[in-house]
Amino acid sequence: MKTIIHATDFSENAIAALKYAHALSSKLNANLLVVHIFDYPTIFDTEVEEPVPDFEKVAYQNNNELLVEYCTKHLGNDLERMNVKTEAIENMSVTKAVISKVIELNAFLLVTGMKGTSAFKEFIMGNTTKKLIKKAPCPVLAIPEDATHKDINTIVYATDFEYKDLQAILTLIEIAKPYNAEIKVVHISPSEEFDPMIRIQEFEDHINDKVHYPNIIYENIPSDHTFEDLKLYLGEVNVDIIAVLKRKRKGLLKQLFHHDLVIKMESYGRLPLLSFNKTYY
Repeated sequence: MKTIIHATDFSENAIAALKYAHALSSKLNANLLVVHIFDYPTIFDTEVEEPVPDFEKVAYQNNNELLVEYCTKHLGNDLERMNVKTEAIENMSVTKAVISKVIELNAFLLVTGMKGTSAFKEFIMGNTTKKLIKKAPCPVLAIPEDATHKDINTIVYATDFEYKDLQAILTLIEIAKPYNAEIKVVHISPSEEFDPMIRIQEFEDHINDKVHYPNIIYENIPSDHTFEDLKLYLGEVNVDIIAVLKRKRKGLLKQLFHHDLVIKMESYGRLPLLSFNKTYY
């Protein structure tokens, strides 16, 4: 049985991600583990007189109680029946603790929230979420705070025709299949690119040799204004999730071009963003 992990900090921004993770885990028939990372000193609901006997035990108990209370408030009373488990973890580093748990459980997916807005009301992804996207060995699904989970009908996967796209698309199929969702594999071609339709056909043939899912279509968007035209496209197709393969910044110009697109999508923050780390694909 798959395991989905959701990391929460009890903030208002994280509620949408918690509800989204629960709805997704139910649809995928997966276990959901909700984790909260804390560090000493920790703040309790009630003051504890000093000296505190077995301070570590008290800290774990209080944080676990807060976590159960938080999940019960937003998901319902019978967490066990819903295949929802909770775990408070003491660690100075949220990123290290979460990734360690992902590795321990071989998690299928990590769901986090996005945080913060600028003075111009542009959504900026939280620093912890960015670190998890950069380092997590499983896909990371970042959820905007105003997102409401609904049936997933359309997933857009932005491709640059890399062989590692295959594994990412296989994972997308596992998410899409229970919803019978359409996966749109989209390539954005600048004007200097030679005959992108030939590359799309070759890529489609390569994927179809390995993948058997009827609801995949392949599209090309001619554009020298990649991010702006991609945003217009996402609005036109009423997309539910945008998915990308995150590449390292070093490399060829095309990789730099794609890297900049991913960074802009992370900051766009109006859609759930599913990011695959190329290192693990």
